[in-house]
Order: sequence, then structure tokens, then C-alpha cells
Amino acid sequence: MSAARQRRVVDLAINAVVAAVCCFMLLPTIIVVPISFSAAEFISFPPVGFSLRWYELFFTSGQWQNAAINSFMVAVGATVLATILGTMASIGVMRLSKRLATPITMTFLLPLMMPSIVTAIALYSGYARIGISGTIFGLSLAHAILGLPFVLINVSAALQKMDWRTENAARSLGASPIRAFFLVTLPAIRPGIVAGAAFAFLTSFDDVVVALFMSGIDATTLPVQMWNGIRFEISPAVAAASSILLAFSCIVVAIHFIATGKTNHARSK
Repeated sequence: MSAARQRRVVDLAINAVVAAVCCFMLLPTIIVVPISFSAAEFISFPPVGFSLRWYELFFTSGQWQNAAINSFMVAVGATVLATILGTMASIGVMRLSKRLATPITMTFLLPLMMPSIVTAIALYSGYARIGISGTIFGLSLAHAILGLPFVLINVSAALQKMDWRTENAARSLGASPIRAFFLVTLPAIRPGIVAGAAFAFLTSFDDVVVALFMSGIDATTLPVQMWNGIRFEISPAVAAASSILLAFSCIVVAIHFIATGKTNHARSK
């Protein structure tokens, strides 16, 4: 067997293994979609019959509606906070020496490296002292901390590709630092900001560990409501909520890729 043929066989085997692993990892996520259309009273596979009653329950139940609204409000608030703070931190770190930038960057990345349960316990202890546990604001702030590393990573990557001479040129032509940032720096790093914001939004919208500690009666999010449904009801409504959550996440990711693709296409012209 020739070397080229052996290389093709090896590449084919590697691709097959990767595809099998991806299918194995995606199967538990995809399998909830047919379960959500089951006519049975409990979660079962294969699904029994076909019914849209669980989707109707999701869109008509006050508990599910409030949980979905809370998740959206928390995710939006967390995304705004994480995007603003992460962008400012990225720009500040880029202007520091490497000796100072490395420990500061590692500090901002700690929520990404530590288990979520550790972050949740630490935040709960602090929240209990200042009295913001179980509130939308408190949960948004907690999720902003979780999303901050993703914004920092994406914006820092965009800043490393930026030509800083354009900002210096704007400053030399009389633009103030703020004006130079909004007219030159911000458009250049916009793809990184959008990517970081998308990851921060999805991180907040899908989080269940921190939300279990931080949420209260008035701040129950959709993942927490799904967790409670699995614990107490084992209802296919949880599968319907999971399917809607999966579809929403795919839509957010698709919008991000479309926006990024249009930006890159416009730059290439």
C-alpha cells in the first residue's frame, strides 16, 4: 500500500472516529426532541403516540412563561454587563506590560476555570450578606461573572489582530480618545464583541448550577424550572422546554455566524 493511500485510510479512520464521538455526545441532546411530542404522561423512549399538548402547556402555563421571561431578562442583563466590562478589561489589559497583563487576565478567567458549584457557593455567601440573593439583578450579576471570560477571550483575540496605527492616526488628526475609540477601535473589534456577547448570552440562558443557588421565588429561570420538573414531575413538558431551549440556542448561534460572515465579507471588499 502506497504512502498516499495509507494517509487517506488514516484520515478516513480519524474522521469516522470523530463523527462517532460527536454523534455519541449529541444523541442525549437530540433525543429529547421526539420525546417532547409524546402523548404519554411521563418521559419515556421510544415516545408513545404523537401530541403537541406539552408545547401547549409550555406556552400556556404561568410557571413556564415566567421562567422563560426571567431567563431572557437575566440573560440580557448579564450579556450587557459582561460585554461592557469584558471589553473595557480587554482594552485595559492590552495596554499593560506582559508582566502585569498575565496575572490580571488569569484573574478574569477564573470563573471559566473553576467548577460552577464553587462559584455558586462563593456568590451565595456574598449575596446573603448584602441581601440581593433571589433577585433578577443578583442573578444577572452572577451570570455576568460567568460570561465575562468569554467576552475577554474573544475581544482580546480581536484586539491582537487590530492595527493600532489607525487609532494613533485618528488621535494625531485631532480626535479625542473617546471619539477615536468609537470611530476606529470599536468597528475593528466589533466581531469579537459580538462573539463574546453571544457566548455570554448562551452561558447565562443555559446555566442551572449558579441559578439553583441564586434564584428565588421571583427569579426562577427556565433551566431551574426544568430541573424542578425532572425532580418532581418527570413530565414530557420538560422535554418540550428543552427542545425550545435547544432551538433558541441554535438560532442565536446562527445569527452570530451570519452577522460575522457579513462583517468579514464587507471587510474583504
